[in-house]
Amino acid sequence: MSFTKVEPAPVRLCRSQLFVPCVRPALFEKAASGPADVISLDLEDSVAPNDKPQARENLIQALNDVDFGEKTISMRINGLDTHWCYRDVIDVIAKGGERLDLIMIPKVGCAADIYAIDMLITQVEMEIGRKKPVKLEVIIESAAGLENIVEIAGASPRLDALHFGAADYAASTGMRTTNIGGPNPDYVILTDPDAQESRDIHWQDLWHYPMMRMVAAARMHGLRPIDGPFGNYSDPDGFRAHGNRSAILGCEGKWAIHPSQVGLANEIFTPPADEVEKAEKIVAEMTKGQSEGFGAVSLDGGLIDAASIRQAENIVRQMDMIRKAETARK
Repeated sequence: MSFTKVEPAPVRLCRSQLFVPCVRPALFEKAASGPADVISLDLEDSVAPNDKPQARENLIQALNDVDFGEKTISMRINGLDTHWCYRDVIDVIAKGGERLDLIMIPKVGCAADIYAIDMLITQVEMEIGRKKPVKLEVIIESAAGLENIVEIAGASPRLDALHFGAADYAASTGMRTTNIGGPNPDYVILTDPDAQESRDIHWQDLWHYPMMRMVAAARMHGLRPIDGPFGNYSDPDGFRAHGNRSAILGCEGKWAIHPSQVGLANEIFTPPADEVEKAEKIVAEMTKGQSEGFGAVSLDGGLIDAASIRQAENIVRQMDMIRKAETARK
């Protein structure tokens, strides 16, 4: 193992991240009482240019008035190449109280983009004496962002998560697809002809490479990787397949662009019952072994290594949070 240790981001629930357009304040209370782990209050793509100032005011009011309970609250600001960006940061932090947890920066292309937003946040926090530092999450959705992803992931101690945005990434790289996530019928391979000259078609995952780069960069810097949107919200089976593939690759959660996708994401990214049971056994055996002075512990006839113990502890903490959230909603 490397001498350089990576400190992972603290465990939090991020199975589902529901996007709520800030031009529709009637949706804030519904989102607050719903099952989403994270609520992303959106000032960017879902808000028309003329509505940006009012959307920002709606967001500030929601942060002060709406009871979001224990949910993580994120704000997606407008891009650094717009004139709305700086006011999104300054006004919301200065007027929105302590409730905001995260600022999501879209279309990040280089580490300097993170530095710019970090500087703004730091200055406002210093001025108002904010007690809880605002964390950052970043959307990788361009060729530049993917190429510079390692530097981006290490750009600020405020960073908490990396997200992948398929649609803008496809536009940036000139991909011949209009899908927002999911497969494409032209991205396939053929098997060799068999004795009857027939050939099977195997669909491929055109998002695999950028997803794996994002997961690796996130884990390298102790950040959590989150999968982005699946555009066809009337296709739950497609969402489930896309989400399961993200979970297998190492993502901790997925966006929900429609309330119907929240329950699916929660289901996909909740640890399976058998994994939870095994994790609880590992933690119990570890606790027992340490109390008896043993440096190593075993389970079902095999030694448990340090990585397994850390993973088990994370699963147990996550399940404790899930159970607490489910109890609070009843």
